[in-house]
Amino acid sequence: MRIKGSKWFPTMAVAALLIGAAGCTKNFEDLNTNPGGVTDEEANADYTLIRSFLAQAQRNVIYEATGNYQLANNLASDAYAGYLAIEAQFEGNSNNLTYRIVPVWTDAVWDNHYILNMSPLERVSQSTRSNESLQDIFAFSKLLRVASMHRVSDKLGPIIYTQYNKPNETGGVAYDAQPELFNAYFADLDTAMNIFKELKQEDTPVSTAMSLSDIGYTGDNYTHLLKVTNTLRLRLAMRLSKVDPELARTQGEKALDPANGGLLEDVADNWSVALSGDHPLTTITDSWSDTRMAAELESHLVGYDDPRLPKLFRPATDPVVAGQYKGIRGGIQIDEKSRYDNYSKMQPLSKRMQLMVASEAWFLKAEAALRGWANAGDAKTNYETGIAKSFEMYGVSGELTAYLNDDTKTPAAYVDPKAIEPGENDVPEGSPYLSTVTIKWDEAASNDEKLERIITQKWLAIFPDGDEAWAEQRRTGYPIQFPVVLNYSNGQIDTEIGIRRMKYSQREYNSNSAAVNAAVDLLGGPDNGGTRLWWDVEDKSF
Repeated sequence: MRIKGSKWFPTMAVAALLIGAAGCTKNFEDLNTNPGGVTDEEANADYTLIRSFLAQAQRNVIYEATGNYQLANNLASDAYAGYLAIEAQFEGNSNNLTYRIVPVWTDAVWDNHYILNMSPLERVSQSTRSNESLQDIFAFSKLLRVASMHRVSDKLGPIIYTQYNKPNETGGVAYDAQPELFNAYFADLDTAMNIFKELKQEDTPVSTAMSLSDIGYTGDNYTHLLKVTNTLRLRLAMRLSKVDPELARTQGEKALDPANGGLLEDVADNWSVALSGDHPLTTITDSWSDTRMAAELESHLVGYDDPRLPKLFRPATDPVVAGQYKGIRGGIQIDEKSRYDNYSKMQPLSKRMQLMVASEAWFLKAEAALRGWANAGDAKTNYETGIAKSFEMYGVSGELTAYLNDDTKTPAAYVDPKAIEPGENDVPEGSPYLSTVTIKWDEAASNDEKLERIITQKWLAIFPDGDEAWAEQRRTGYPIQFPVVLNYSNGQIDTEIGIRRMKYSQREYNSNSAAVNAAVDLLGGPDNGGTRLWWDVEDKSF
């Protein structure tokens, strides 16, 4: 267990990063005098600073440092997505999972993920903006900025993006409302797309700087990064499908336009980056023994007899459930760690961080087809291809046909034989929290049922990306989640609706108070876990 603070930073270029990241509201004159911190001579020498900054940024699209990953992801989005649960009674069992939000845990989203990523990306962007020989690096910095920062905004709401290091008349730095953020995301993706397209069209060889800096792809970097750019645009366009359907369609169709370079299509296109050590979830699972399978995943994977299950998790070793794949329901009574410590652990992960997989692109295309967007293709074909790519990724393609044609299996009832109060954690057959959606595509089904089918399979395919899974669950309402048993939010978070966001950092209240208070006004509700984000509309119907 390592949840006592936020001291688990990667060592690469830490001093430089911390200087640049002293805060968004301090040392503006120094920062803005030389915002890149890298001269042309330094940038063109051996690319050492650029490489270190970009490696840091790539590894922190999803935070690689285990302590900070645990705080910002595992004890938040991984759990809220229904992927993983804790078996320990952290904070006396009054914690994020029982909706008593722990400030030092949620502060990690801003204090670590936001600050330590915006600084290196801004420095690279500013130092390469006007350098013709480094336009690919400039484009890469823009892509990474969107890939990383939309995750922060998906957790918090308004963030500082277009005004970074630009103090206003009060000495603070203003936050962007989420509609403004999405416009800025799409503008940055336009920049990246146009540069990568031009480099490809001119058959420009991959630059030395790019080949040294990209820790995700080798070889044809521009082709792959263009696919990432388009898939990320489609992901963000779909986020707006209910709140701004016109903008969603416009941006989605731009992503789908084959003239723009295509989407992630094959398993070989999957975007993951090399880590500097073990995957944080492997450490949290095995070395720290702090996380286990969640009940929702057990329900779906066991209920569907999903062949990916043994690739993702290990059978429980607890004598009461030995040999079963057993998960823990989130937000329950836990008296001691030993009660659930021997429920199902994750299989060890490779030393790479999964950022986006081809199967997600196919599921996005399936939903786009359902919404009638141009160049989206056929919803059924895209849906089945998304499953196929996920099965290929886990080496279980031999069982694909039977899975796709299964129209009877549904998520299984959940029984917790070790609950402190018998039956307290169970989710029985007929429960409104237990989905009845099957696997096989049904052309005669309603659009709502088709959407549930698409999102449920996407949820299974993008594991363990809790950030994206939680965002999509809030956007669509799928997959159907089990509500917490214990709710210690004092009425701030509705048990049935579930948590909608995380709180802003106390650091910002201390150093940028006027701006963060204005950001709360932009939220349209209090700074707590019950306030919906802009795109999280109450009406989830198709």
